[in-house]
Amino acid sequence: MDYKLVCIDMDGTLLNSNKKVTEETKKVLLEARNKGVKIAISTGRIYNNAAFYSKYIGLNSPVIAANGAIIKDVNDKEIYKGVIGYDTCKKVLEVLKKYKMKPNFHTHNSIFCGGILEKLFIYLFITRGIPSDYKVKLYSVKDNEWDKVLLDNQSEILKCISIHTSKEVVKKVREELKQIKGIEVSSSNMLNIEINAESVCKGKGVEILGEKLGIKKEEIIAIGDNENDLTMIEYAGLGVAMGNAPQFIKDKADYITATNNQEGVSKVIRKFILKENI
Repeated sequence: MDYKLVCIDMDGTLLNSNKKVTEETKKVLLEARNKGVKIAISTGRIYNNAAFYSKYIGLNSPVIAANGAIIKDVNDKEIYKGVIGYDTCKKVLEVLKKYKMKPNFHTHNSIFCGGILEKLFIYLFITRGIPSDYKVKLYSVKDNEWDKVLLDNQSEILKCISIHTSKEVVKKVREELKQIKGIEVSSSNMLNIEINAESVCKGKGVEILGEKLGIKKEEIIAIGDNENDLTMIEYAGLGVAMGNAPQFIKDKADYITATNNQEGVSKVIRKFILKENI
Protein backbone atom coordinates (compact mmCIF):
# COMPACT_ATOMS: atom_id res chain seq x y z
CA MET A 1 0.00 0.00 0.00
CA ASP A 2 1.21 3.49 -0.86
CA TYR A 3 0.22 5.64 2.10
CA LYS A 4 -0.49 9.32 1.42
CA LEU A 5 -1.22 10.77 4.88
CA VAL A 6 0.39 10.12 8.28
CA CYS A 7 -1.37 11.51 11.37
CA ILE A 8 0.84 11.61 14.45
CA ASP A 9 -0.01 12.23 18.09
CA MET A 10 2.40 14.47 20.03
CA ASP A 11 2.85 13.56 23.71
CA GLY A 12 4.13 10.01 24.12
CA THR A 13 4.44 9.64 20.35
CA LEU A 14 6.14 12.39 18.35
CA LEU A 15 7.77 13.81 21.49
CA ASN A 16 10.15 11.76 23.61
CA SER A 17 10.11 11.80 27.41
CA ASN A 18 12.04 15.08 27.37
CA LYS A 19 9.26 16.64 25.25
CA LYS A 20 11.62 16.87 22.28
CA VAL A 21 11.42 15.86 18.63
CA THR A 22 14.68 14.07 17.86
CA GLU A 23 16.85 14.96 14.87
CA GLU A 24 16.26 11.46 13.50
CA THR A 25 12.50 11.92 13.61
CA LYS A 26 12.71 15.36 11.98
CA LYS A 27 14.91 13.98 9.21
CA VAL A 28 12.64 11.06 8.42
CA LEU A 29 9.45 13.12 8.49
CA LEU A 30 10.94 15.60 6.04
CA GLU A 31 12.01 12.72 3.77
CA ALA A 32 8.43 11.44 3.78
CA ARG A 33 7.08 14.91 3.04
CA ASN A 34 9.55 15.36 0.18
CA LYS A 35 8.26 12.09 -1.22
CA GLY A 36 4.80 13.67 -1.44
CA VAL A 37 3.30 12.19 1.71
CA LYS A 38 1.17 14.54 3.84
CA ILE A 39 2.18 14.67 7.53
CA ALA A 40 -0.33 15.97 10.08
CA ILE A 41 0.07 16.45 13.80
CA SER A 42 -3.02 15.12 15.58
CA THR A 43 -3.02 16.07 19.24
CA GLY A 44 -5.08 16.82 22.30
CA ARG A 45 -3.01 19.95 22.77
CA ILE A 46 -4.14 23.47 21.99
CA TYR A 47 -3.85 24.51 18.33
CA ASN A 48 -1.14 27.18 18.71
CA ASN A 49 1.11 24.72 20.52
CA ALA A 50 0.72 22.03 17.86
CA ALA A 51 1.22 24.52 15.03
CA PHE A 52 4.55 25.56 16.54
CA TYR A 53 5.87 22.00 16.50
CA SER A 54 4.78 21.58 12.88
CA LYS A 55 6.66 24.75 11.96
CA TYR A 56 9.66 23.79 14.13
CA ILE A 57 10.09 20.47 12.36
CA GLY A 58 9.80 22.23 9.02
CA LEU A 59 6.62 20.45 7.95
CA ASN A 60 4.18 23.38 7.82
CA SER A 61 1.58 20.65 7.88
CA PRO A 62 -2.16 20.50 8.54
CA VAL A 63 -2.94 20.31 12.25
CA ILE A 64 -5.66 18.43 14.08
CA ALA A 65 -5.76 19.87 17.61
CA ALA A 66 -7.85 19.69 20.79
CA ASN A 67 -8.65 16.02 20.04
CA GLY A 68 -10.12 16.91 16.66
CA ALA A 69 -12.11 19.97 17.76
CA ILE A 70 -10.16 22.21 15.39
CA ILE A 71 -8.49 21.40 12.10
CA LYS A 72 -6.50 23.86 10.01
CA ASP A 73 -4.68 23.47 6.71
CA VAL A 74 -1.11 24.42 5.85
CA ASN A 75 -2.18 28.04 5.31
CA ASP A 76 -3.77 28.26 8.77
CA LYS A 77 -7.23 28.17 7.19
CA GLU A 78 -9.89 26.58 9.34
CA ILE A 79 -11.30 23.32 7.99
CA TYR A 80 -13.41 22.36 10.98
CA LYS A 81 -14.30 23.64 14.45
CA GLY A 82 -16.43 21.85 17.06
CA VAL A 83 -17.24 23.91 20.17
CA ILE A 84 -18.73 22.55 23.39
CA GLY A 85 -21.24 25.38 23.94
CA TYR A 86 -22.14 27.48 26.97
CA ASP A 87 -24.86 25.30 28.51
CA THR A 88 -22.81 22.13 28.19
CA CYS A 89 -19.71 23.81 29.60
CA LYS A 90 -21.75 24.82 32.65
CA LYS A 91 -22.87 21.23 33.21
CA VAL A 92 -19.27 20.00 32.92
CA LEU A 93 -18.15 22.67 35.37
CA GLU A 94 -20.75 21.60 37.93
CA VAL A 95 -19.53 18.00 37.91
CA LEU A 96 -15.87 19.00 38.22
CA LYS A 97 -16.65 21.37 41.09
CA LYS A 98 -18.51 18.59 42.91
CA TYR A 99 -15.28 16.57 43.04
CA LYS A 100 -13.05 19.61 43.60
CA MET A 101 -11.37 19.16 40.21
CA LYS A 102 -10.08 22.32 38.55
CA PRO A 103 -11.25 22.92 34.96
CA ASN A 104 -9.06 24.19 32.16
CA PHE A 105 -11.09 25.35 29.17
CA HIS A 106 -9.28 25.66 25.82
CA THR A 107 -9.89 27.82 22.77
CA HIS A 108 -7.55 27.56 19.76
CA ASN A 109 -5.02 29.91 21.36
CA SER A 110 -6.06 30.43 25.01
CA ILE A 111 -6.50 28.39 28.17
CA PHE A 112 -8.75 29.53 31.01
CA CYS A 113 -7.29 27.85 34.09
CA GLY A 114 -9.18 26.95 37.25
CA GLY A 115 -6.35 28.07 39.50
CA ILE A 116 -2.90 29.61 39.73
CA LEU A 117 -1.24 26.20 40.18
CA GLU A 118 -2.93 24.90 37.02
CA LYS A 119 -1.74 27.97 35.13
CA LEU A 120 1.83 27.45 36.39
CA PHE A 121 1.77 23.74 35.48
CA ILE A 122 0.59 24.47 31.95
CA TYR A 123 3.23 27.16 31.54
CA LEU A 124 6.09 24.97 32.78
CA PHE A 125 5.22 21.79 30.91
CA ILE A 126 3.44 22.96 27.77
CA THR A 127 3.93 26.59 26.80
CA ARG A 128 7.37 27.53 28.14
CA GLY A 129 9.88 28.13 25.37
CA ILE A 130 7.27 28.58 22.64
CA PRO A 131 7.99 31.66 20.44
CA SER A 132 5.73 34.67 20.78
CA ASP A 133 4.02 34.02 17.42
CA TYR A 134 2.69 30.75 18.85
CA LYS A 135 2.24 31.74 22.47
CA VAL A 136 -0.76 30.38 24.31
CA LYS A 137 -2.61 32.95 26.40
CA LEU A 138 -3.11 31.72 29.96
CA TYR A 139 -5.74 33.14 32.32
CA SER A 140 -6.50 32.28 35.95
CA VAL A 141 -10.23 32.24 36.58
CA LYS A 142 -11.89 32.54 40.00
CA ASP A 143 -14.99 30.50 40.81
CA ASN A 144 -17.31 33.51 40.56
CA GLU A 145 -15.91 34.45 37.13
CA TRP A 146 -16.65 31.24 35.25
CA ASP A 147 -20.12 32.15 34.06
CA LYS A 148 -18.89 35.29 32.29
CA VAL A 149 -15.84 33.52 30.85
CA LEU A 150 -17.92 30.67 29.44
CA LEU A 151 -20.57 33.01 28.08
CA ASP A 152 -18.08 35.40 26.46
CA ASN A 153 -16.19 32.50 24.84
CA GLN A 154 -19.06 30.16 24.03
CA SER A 155 -18.29 30.18 20.30
CA GLU A 156 -14.61 29.39 20.90
CA ILE A 157 -14.27 26.80 23.68
CA LEU A 158 -13.13 23.56 22.08
CA LYS A 159 -12.09 21.39 24.99
CA CYS A 160 -11.96 21.09 28.77
CA ILE A 161 -9.26 19.15 30.60
CA SER A 162 -9.01 18.40 34.30
CA ILE A 163 -6.48 16.49 36.41
CA HIS A 164 -6.68 14.69 39.75
CA THR A 165 -4.09 12.70 41.69
CA SER A 166 -6.56 9.89 42.46
CA LYS A 167 -7.44 7.34 39.78
CA GLU A 168 -10.58 6.48 41.70
CA VAL A 169 -11.81 10.06 41.67
CA VAL A 170 -11.03 10.34 37.96
CA LYS A 171 -13.04 7.19 37.33
CA LYS A 172 -16.04 8.49 39.29
CA VAL A 173 -15.97 11.84 37.53
CA ARG A 174 -15.74 10.19 34.11
CA GLU A 175 -18.81 8.09 34.83
CA GLU A 176 -20.77 11.14 35.94
CA LEU A 177 -19.66 13.21 32.96
CA LYS A 178 -20.83 10.47 30.60
CA GLN A 179 -24.38 11.19 31.75
CA ILE A 180 -24.18 14.66 30.18
CA LYS A 181 -25.59 14.74 26.66
CA GLY A 182 -23.57 16.46 23.96
CA ILE A 183 -20.02 15.61 25.02
CA GLU A 184 -17.27 13.08 24.39
CA VAL A 185 -15.08 12.03 27.34
CA SER A 186 -11.58 10.64 26.86
CA SER A 187 -8.12 10.73 28.43
CA SER A 188 -4.47 11.08 27.50
CA ASN A 189 -3.22 9.56 30.76
CA MET A 190 -4.62 7.80 33.83
CA LEU A 191 -5.03 10.97 35.89
CA ASN A 192 -6.76 13.32 33.47
CA ILE A 193 -10.12 13.76 31.83
CA GLU A 194 -10.59 15.44 28.46
CA ILE A 195 -14.00 16.71 27.37
CA ASN A 196 -15.01 17.66 23.84
CA ALA A 197 -18.27 18.29 22.02
CA GLU A 198 -20.25 15.25 20.94
CA SER A 199 -18.75 13.39 17.93
CA VAL A 200 -15.47 15.29 18.28
CA CYS A 201 -12.53 12.89 18.40
CA LYS A 202 -9.24 12.34 16.62
CA GLY A 203 -10.73 9.63 14.43
CA LYS A 204 -13.36 12.01 13.08
CA GLY A 205 -10.68 14.67 12.68
CA VAL A 206 -8.55 12.33 10.57
CA GLU A 207 -11.60 11.43 8.49
CA ILE A 208 -12.44 15.10 7.86
CA LEU A 209 -8.85 15.95 6.93
CA GLY A 210 -8.55 12.92 4.66
CA GLU A 211 -11.71 13.86 2.80
CA LYS A 212 -10.50 17.45 2.45
CA LEU A 213 -7.23 16.19 0.94
CA GLY A 214 -8.93 13.59 -1.24
CA ILE A 215 -7.20 10.72 0.57
CA LYS A 216 -8.95 7.42 1.31
CA LYS A 217 -8.87 5.92 4.80
CA GLU A 218 -6.91 2.95 3.44
CA GLU A 219 -4.14 5.39 2.49
CA ILE A 220 -3.80 6.83 6.00
CA ILE A 221 -1.44 5.88 8.84
CA ALA A 222 -2.33 7.02 12.36
CA ILE A 223 0.21 6.74 15.20
CA GLY A 224 -0.61 7.20 18.89
CA ASP A 225 -0.11 5.98 22.42
CA ASN A 226 -3.22 6.59 24.53
CA GLU A 227 -6.99 6.52 24.82
CA ASN A 228 -7.65 9.75 22.95
CA ASP A 229 -5.71 8.27 20.00
CA LEU A 230 -7.81 5.13 19.83
CA THR A 231 -10.46 6.41 17.40
CA MET A 232 -7.88 7.46 14.82
CA ILE A 233 -5.91 4.23 15.25
CA GLU A 234 -9.11 2.30 14.57
CA TYR A 235 -10.14 4.55 11.65
CA ALA A 236 -6.88 4.62 9.68
CA GLY A 237 -5.88 2.05 7.10
CA LEU A 238 -2.84 1.36 9.27
CA GLY A 239 -3.34 2.07 12.96
CA VAL A 240 -0.06 2.09 14.87
CA ALA A 241 0.41 1.88 18.64
CA MET A 242 3.61 3.09 20.24
CA GLY A 243 5.65 0.62 22.27
CA ASN A 244 4.91 2.74 25.35
CA ALA A 245 1.13 2.54 24.79
CA PRO A 246 -1.05 0.61 27.27
CA GLN A 247 -2.08 -2.87 26.24
CA PHE A 248 -5.67 -1.94 25.35
CA ILE A 249 -4.33 0.43 22.67
CA LYS A 250 -1.91 -2.18 21.33
CA ASP A 251 -4.76 -4.69 21.14
CA LYS A 252 -6.65 -2.41 18.73
CA ALA A 253 -3.66 -1.49 16.55
CA ASP A 254 -2.62 -3.06 13.26
CA TYR A 255 1.05 -2.58 14.08
CA ILE A 256 3.12 -1.90 17.19
CA THR A 257 6.27 0.16 16.85
CA ALA A 258 9.07 1.03 19.29
CA THR A 259 8.59 3.51 22.16
CA ASN A 260 8.76 7.28 21.90
CA ASN A 261 12.27 7.08 23.37
CA GLN A 262 13.35 4.52 20.78
CA GLU A 263 12.44 6.38 17.58
CA GLY A 264 9.07 4.65 17.26
CA VAL A 265 7.66 7.21 14.80
CA SER A 266 10.81 7.16 12.68
CA LYS A 267 10.69 3.39 12.43
CA VAL A 268 7.09 3.48 11.15
CA ILE A 269 7.95 6.05 8.48
CA ARG A 270 11.04 4.14 7.40
CA LYS A 271 9.15 0.85 7.14
CA PHE A 272 5.85 1.88 5.58
CA ILE A 273 6.65 5.11 3.71
CA LEU A 274 10.31 4.94 2.76
CA LYS A 275 10.01 1.14 2.37
CA GLU A 276 13.26 0.40 4.16
CA ASN A 277 14.05 -2.97 5.72
CA ILE A 278 14.25 -2.34 9.46
